[in-house]
Amino acid sequence: MKANDIPTPFYIVYEDKLRRNLELISRVKREAGVNIIMAFKANALWKTFPIIREYVTDSTASSLNEMRLGNEELGGEVHSYCPAYTPLTIKEFIAGSSHITFNSTSQWERFKNEIEAWNSVEGNHHVSPGLRVNPQCSVIETDIYNPALPGSRFGVTADMRGDKLPDGIEGLHFHSLCESDSYALEKVLNAFDSQFGKYLNQVKWVNMGGGHLMTREGYDVEHLIRLLKDFKSRYPWLKVIMEPGSAFTWQTGDLITSVVDVVENQEVKTAIIDASFACHMPDCLDMPYQPAVAESCEPDADTIAYRLGGNSCLSGDFVGDWHFKKPLMTGDRLTLKDMNHYTTVKTTMFNGIQHPSIVLCDKDGECRYLRRFDYNDYKTRMS
Repeated sequence: MKANDIPTPFYIVYEDKLRRNLELISRVKREAGVNIIMAFKANALWKTFPIIREYVTDSTASSLNEMRLGNEELGGEVHSYCPAYTPLTIKEFIAGSSHITFNSTSQWERFKNEIEAWNSVEGNHHVSPGLRVNPQCSVIETDIYNPALPGSRFGVTADMRGDKLPDGIEGLHFHSLCESDSYALEKVLNAFDSQFGKYLNQVKWVNMGGGHLMTREGYDVEHLIRLLKDFKSRYPWLKVIMEPGSAFTWQTGDLITSVVDVVENQEVKTAIIDASFACHMPDCLDMPYQPAVAESCEPDADTIAYRLGGNSCLSGDFVGDWHFKKPLMTGDRLTLKDMNHYTTVKTTMFNGIQHPSIVLCDKDGECRYLRRFDYNDYKTRMS
């Protein structure tokens, strides 16, 4: 089956592009001597995990569901971080995790006895506890994705500690990036080192969190490798962990839609598509950002401008403008590029709108369905 034979809307994942990213991630992991693990918050299409598992088996989890998915479908270590654990969740996190990072010293004090009790039982795997810290170094322009904003609820700042970490803590975790480059990491790493370097002889590992968009075109991979090797040369006893989200599936998939109507109001043309920004591409409205459309072109005197309108009843379910060389017509297919990270994991069932199917395109261009959705998916999610 070829992509053109598949009815819209559908997400399509390209195996060759996914492998390209995984090969680069594996190279950084090998040459820098660090562990790079997968973050499900960006992508959790587990039917693609047999491909990913050839390169990476460790993952990071921010919920019990993500933790379970990592254990069941990747099979390696699971590094858990949650802003707050509860007495109802902590025992399951401990049983299913190799590392658990606590957001505050009060959370560690509350649950350290459970960790110590688990680790004291012969035959149990060792769970390594860590503490999230906040270097207060802001390199992200969009506030909703910035964990270093003043008053952030994430992590312990250096002024909250004396000269010693809490007894039992084995690692430090910081996360200050979002689809950032290696020079942003360098800035954050310098802030981390200056504020928390005095604690590094007390721990076994440092987790540099996510947001390392090493697979983006133009990213200085060589600089990243040098930066990581330099850090490891200064602290050779530390295991360094990174958990990029977008980098794994950046530019590896699209959302294919069709125009179902064209409307015009006060000289604004809107092509209504059989997908929804609100339901199927929420980051376009939250960030906000305008995805590339493969069939569009650069504006000039001869092009026609269109908004794209989603098929929900939300008034703001539109993005634009894009320019096209000819008028859009009902039935025209449009390819919204790069829709395989922070997209499928954020979809909603607002209006009961049918989810796009999910398709995998192999190295030879043959496609197969990974998932098709129907009414039961909507009904069984509701009470």
